[in-house]
Amino acid sequence: MNAFVATMQILVATAFVSIPLVRHRYGATAMASAEAELQRQGVRTTVLAENGMRFDAGGHETWAPVSIAAVMAATAVVNLFDGSWAEPLTWVFQSIVLIVNCVILYSQLTAVKSVQAAFARKDDPMLARIDVPTLLKAAEDGFPSWTWTLQNVRHTVVFGASIIALAATFIA
Repeated sequence: MNAFVATMQILVATAFVSIPLVRHRYGATAMASAEAELQRQGVRTTVLAENGMRFDAGGHETWAPVSIAAVMAATAVVNLFDGSWAEPLTWVFQSIVLIVNCVILYSQLTAVKSVQAAFARKDDPMLARIDVPTLLKAAEDGFPSWTWTLQNVRHTVVFGASIIALAATFIA
């Protein structure tokens, strides 16, 4: 049973590194698309960088998912070697992964509102002029069309494999 749980954890780890890999490969194109949209809107193209908004795999867009993947891989190794810590580590880390993935999904579903709110908090008239839905759509168009399918598959794998790993641990 532990090998099965470890397999689920490796699937979760792989799912977590998939999007940063895509962002690394296509993020510059997405950023260029967003900057072109800003220019079309008459907004200085540096405003995103000035406010820490990026579409590549830099910063937390890399270290967070890679860290989660590393923890999942380490937990999988403990499960493979039938360590006494396998079950409690699985319960703790799979539960955390489920919560984190809920937060990620929520942030993706509320991206427009979140960016609008962040821009409003800056009290910058330049930011207030930005058509955020159009800006985010331009950035999205900088990624391959299959990226959003990958994102949905990633969520399905993370939720499904985590629930299955927890259920298998409970049954064992």
